[in-house]
Amino acid sequence: MILGIDEVGRGAWAGPLVVGACVLNGAEIEGLTDSKKLTKKQREVLNAEISASSAIVGLGWVEAGEIDKIGLSESLRLATKRAVREVQAGCKAQNTTFDEIIIDGTVNFLRETPLERYVSTLKKADLLIASVSAAAICAKVARDNFMAELDKELPDFHFGGHVGYGTQAHRRVLVEFGANKYHRASFRPVAEILGVEAAAAEEIAAAKTTKVIGDEAEEKVSEFLAAQNHEILARNWRTRWCEIDIVSKLDGIYYFTEVKYRKNDDFGGSEYAISLMKLKQMAFAAEIFAAKNKLKNVDLRLAAALIDGKSEIDWFEID
Repeated sequence: MILGIDEVGRGAWAGPLVVGACVLNGAEIEGLTDSKKLTKKQREVLNAEISASSAIVGLGWVEAGEIDKIGLSESLRLATKRAVREVQAGCKAQNTTFDEIIIDGTVNFLRETPLERYVSTLKKADLLIASVSAAAICAKVARDNFMAELDKELPDFHFGGHVGYGTQAHRRVLVEFGANKYHRASFRPVAEILGVEAAAAEEIAAAKTTKVIGDEAEEKVSEFLAAQNHEILARNWRTRWCEIDIVSKLDGIYYFTEVKYRKNDDFGGSEYAISLMKLKQMAFAAEIFAAKNKLKNVDLRLAAALIDGKSEIDWFEID
């Protein structure tokens, strides 16, 4: 009898490598062929038939972490040995054996083992040899089911769709969320994407940090103005042309304040605080604020608040 062997997941970016091994043991199953030529439903039906028959099936699993440690070639050998051991145990239980091993492809993963003399390699064996087809189908269904369970555990990664392979959708998810323990970090495409991801993450983190610092600075200036008896009317008041950080009122005068944060107190003079263009935009925004709030004959003034890393605040009107 022939022991057929084939693998699934060799080139995937995530998930396990699975090697299937099968001895049909007299089972006659119609429709066995290259698993890639079958639909998901067809594979599942055939897998159920194989499982219910007299066939003996073994599956050898190597997880992503092991692949990263020992490399893909050694992982293929290890998965093959694990699958064959399961078949050997099944054969012993049924008091049967095999006398030939056919591995799909061109590499003998049982080289330098006691079984080496039984091995032949054959391209497209999964299309030509029934036991190899069965092995591939069983491995494919088992791995797909595993990835479907991962999809439930980690829905953001959509493992149920791409099943770990290098699709554009998988690439986008890696860039957005990074890798998890099921990814093969040693695979060059994954490593390259994670490099992009790391750079993007640093950029996003920097942007978030800038925003947080800006928000905190505006909050401190608001508290400062309130302590000076200003009535805070608005924060981050927007028009199409300009955003006013703080709008406040004191003694009937309306102030439109731009907040500037610096890590140290080296601001330069007040003339460097706000550009001329920004001043023009602020003045226009102040007039719009007055019009929208039906304020007539009121005093509108522009101001700047300079705050440094020590939270020292210098607030002043701009002439």
